[in-house]
Order: sequence, then structure tokens, then C-alpha cells
Amino acid sequence: MPTEEDAELEALRQRRLREVQEMQARAPPELVQAQQRAEAERREAERFEVLRRLLTPEARERLARIRLAKPDVAAAIEQQILSLAASGRVARQIDDATLRALLERLMPERREIKITRR
Repeated sequence: MPTEEDAELEALRQRRLREVQEMQARAPPELVQAQQRAEAERREAERFEVLRRLLTPEARERLARIRLAKPDVAAAIEQQILSLAASGRVARQIDDATLRALLERLMPERREIKITRR
């Protein structure tokens, strides 16, 4: 059952939301783009910090080498590690062997190419 204070709080939130939206509408596009860039950089730094805490130095090094060769695979692995951590299924730091096991599960089977000469 909502109380009078809850109604007042919700009204304040709605008014503040409208004010912020009006300020963004009046802001120059360059400022909005700069804010979006800054927010993206902040999220990336936060992501990097979480991965730094979750991975051992050897695992971070392997992930960096993978990122150079296959950025999409590295992004998928990072996302999987972050989701595991968010769900509370990471009890200790992820070492190199555990990272390799994650990679094996994520990577599709490699096809063997055989060339025959005639």
C-alpha cells in the first residue's frame, strides 16, 4: 500500500527525469557524444578492472594474445567470465588451465585440412 512519502518520492523522480531529458535535448550534440564516449570508457575501465581481479596474470596474458588474434572470441570469453562472476559461480581466480577449458568449450571444433597431390 503506497504511502504519501512514496508518492512524493515518485513525483520527485519523475520531475528530475524530465529535467534531465530537457537538459539533454538542449545540449549540443558534441556534448552528448562526449558524455556517451566518457560513459563507454568508464564501463570499459570497470570491465577491465573486474577481469583483472578475476584472472591470474598468466590467464590475462593468454586472453590478451587471443584478443590480438581473434577479438570476437576474446569478447565472448570475457562476457562469459563476467556472467559467471555476476552469478557468483567464480569462487577463486581463474587460472590459465581454467581459461583454456573455457576456450575449448567456446571454440568450435577445428576442421582438419588435408591436401593430396596427384
